[in-house]
Order: sequence, then structure tokens, then C-alpha cells
Amino acid sequence: MGKILTIHGGVPLEGTVRVGGAKNLVPKAMVAALLGDTPSVLRNVPEIKDVTVVRSLLEIHGVKVEQDPETGDLTMDPSQAKSASNQAIDAHAGDSRIPILFCGPLIHSLGEAFIPDLGGCRIGDRPIDFHLEVLREFGAVVDKATDGIRISAPLGLKGAKLHLKYPSVGTTEQVLLSAVRAKGVTEVSNAAIEPEILDLISLLQKMGAIISVHRDRVIRIQGVDKLNGYEHTALPDRNEAASWASAALVTKGDIFVQDAQQRDLTAFLHVYRQIGGEFEVKANGIRFYHPGGDLNPLILETDVHPGFMTDWQQPLVVALTQANGVSVIHETVYENRFGFTDALVRMGATVQVHTDCLGSTPCRFGHRNFKHSAVVVGPAKLVGAEIDVPDLRGGFSHLIAALAAEGTSKVTGIELINRGYEHFMDKLTALGANVELSE
Repeated sequence: MGKILTIHGGVPLEGTVRVGGAKNLVPKAMVAALLGDTPSVLRNVPEIKDVTVVRSLLEIHGVKVEQDPETGDLTMDPSQAKSASNQAIDAHAGDSRIPILFCGPLIHSLGEAFIPDLGGCRIGDRPIDFHLEVLREFGAVVDKATDGIRISAPLGLKGAKLHLKYPSVGTTEQVLLSAVRAKGVTEVSNAAIEPEILDLISLLQKMGAIISVHRDRVIRIQGVDKLNGYEHTALPDRNEAASWASAALVTKGDIFVQDAQQRDLTAFLHVYRQIGGEFEVKANGIRFYHPGGDLNPLILETDVHPGFMTDWQQPLVVALTQANGVSVIHETVYENRFGFTDALVRMGATVQVHTDCLGSTPCRFGHRNFKHSAVVVGPAKLVGAEIDVPDLRGGFSHLIAALAAEGTSKVTGIELINRGYEHFMDKLTALGANVELSE
């Protein structure tokens, strides 16, 4: 059954937490080390499961990975890169979607790549077809088998002119990691421009890549024959910062998030203040707190950067259950991100999900029977319940709801939360949460 987290609610979270390197950058930066001819050094590496998975995948492909016991810095030497068995890859990657990003670097280094069935959070389809289409445009040959997908490029990868149907972060990462050593020029339009994408571009430039970012979501890459290793410090995790901010609001607490950066949280901070939360930007982080009084309902739509990020939505919905009035949330990025509200309803929240687009932004999910809009009526009195974590951000949302609820909650499946929140239990304890972990 796994471990059970028992939460005794009603205690405001107060104190300081530090966010580590971004989950949405660090594993991809580790993959990029495969592109270099010399070792790479990555700093500000969080201790999360995704990092462990990618490290294992690198090691079975012959990359020597060493971690400084004091700083946590990773040194990755790809000079002895080699092919790995299907069984080994499958054993290490069964619950991660990162392996799809190994394709370009492995093709450049070894001539082919094997990708097993992919896992990840149950928040939407996230089809890998976008990745495979991109790789085909680069000249790769894709062979599907019962145990996964084998991708090769007998003539090497060649630059291409691409237009993404949707500014997908994962597909943009695939383009970058494949194009930097492809022959010729690659131009991708309607690309993702999230802070983590720009940080990955900075890292690749340090390796010797020729990349330029233009207006209207256009990125151009001039392929080069070889790249060197990098030395890079990962940007802080803006999603973890926003999660702790929502936790402060939900529990009527006061949390200083060390290393949180205002620049990458602008859209979140705007909404946070609209709902009634307060914050203070300091030189080394941001203080988030509930100032007292009622919280305000609002109408909210998620969007790609620079809009309101989808990963911020779930924890904030818990805060909206405590707002005085009716809130409407339209999810435009993932089609299945409101499944976590079932547990909130069992805890006493009033949440209705709809298949209609309840917002002004047309999205891909309208008229397709996906429940991608929600109406939240508050304030609700939350009570403890038994909860099974459905996904990373939904799981965090359940935990902060339980922390604010009256009574005791028992939460299973917390291993999913470890995918994206470093030292999660230690941070909860430091903030004064009344929690117990048992088998």
C-alpha cells in the first residue's frame, strides 16, 4: 500500500522554506549533458525522484555521474556513452516521460534510441506523437514495437522548418535537444517560451550551440558539429514557490519562500493579490501570507507562458474553496486536471466541473467532453478525509486542504509528491504542520 501520511488539520503554516532547482528544467539539463564531448556540471539540483530517474538512465547509457556530497552539484561525463538494453531502460523509466527527450542526444551520439512505454501524472493525454512527428521532420526513422519505440537516423538528423500546433513545452525541448547538433538550420514557430525553456537555451549556448529567440514565439537553431560540456546553475522552481504561497493562503499562514523570484511569478502574484493574499518581495525570496479577512472569488484561465501556469491552478483552487463567492476556472492546457476536485468535494468543498469552456479563451478541449472548467463556491468548511494522491500538483493540493481542514486526514500515494517537492516532509515539519508518516 505504500506509506500513509496522517494530517491533523487546523494549524497555520508559518516559517521559511527554500525552493530548489526547477523540476521542469533540471532533468532536461541532465539529458543535455549527453550532447557534450566534455563533462558538464549542474548546480542547484533538487533531491527529487525525476532527478534520480534521469541519473539512472544516464548511467545505464555509460555516462559517469558524480554528485558532490556537500553541495549536491552533479558532474556528468558522457565520453563513454553507449547503448542500453531495452530491459534496463524500461526498468528505470517506467514512471517517467523524460526518456522521450533522450532521442535526439542519443541519435547524435549512438545513431539510435529506444523509448519504452512512458508514465507520468494522470492529468491528460500528453501524447508523444508530437515528439515523434518532430523527429521524423529531422529525418529520423520511427519503428514501433510491442515493448516500445526504436528511433534511428541512418543519415543523421537534419535541420527542419517546424510549426507547432500548440506551444508545447515538451515538444519545444525535443526540438532544441535534437536541432543543436543537426545538420543545417532549424526554425520552430509557435514554440514554448517558458522560463525553463529559456534557461535550457542558456545552458545549450554555454555548450556552444547557436540559438536565437525571436518575436512571436520563433526560435532558430544553427546546428553545429560538436558541443562542449557546460557549467550551469538551474533557475529556482517557480511551481514549488507558488505551491507554498497557496499553502500559506489556505491555512491562513505566513511563509517566506527563499530563492523565489518575482520575475518568473508575475502572473501568479497578480492573481494572488486579486484573491486577497499578500506578499513581500525581498532580495532573497518572497514572503506570502494571509492578511486576514475574506478571500475574493475570481474568474481564472490557465494558459502557456506568460499566462497563468497550469501547475499553479490546482493549489489555488483549494484557496478558492475558502473565498466568499463564486469562482470560475477554465483549464486550457491539460484536459484532465480537475480530477483532484473529487477529494475536495468529499472534504466539504462545493466544486462543479463542466465540459464547456467557461471563459473567453477558446481552447483545444471545447466540445470534446473533457471536464476542463470548474465552478467553485465558497467559503466551505473542510473536514478531514481519506485521500489517494492522483498526481503531483493535485496531491499537494489535497495536502494543503487537509492541513486547513477540521479533523484528521489520511493520505496515500504521497510518493508522487516526491517527484517534484524536495524534502517535502522536512519542510512541512519546519512550517509547524501536525503530520505523521507511517507504513
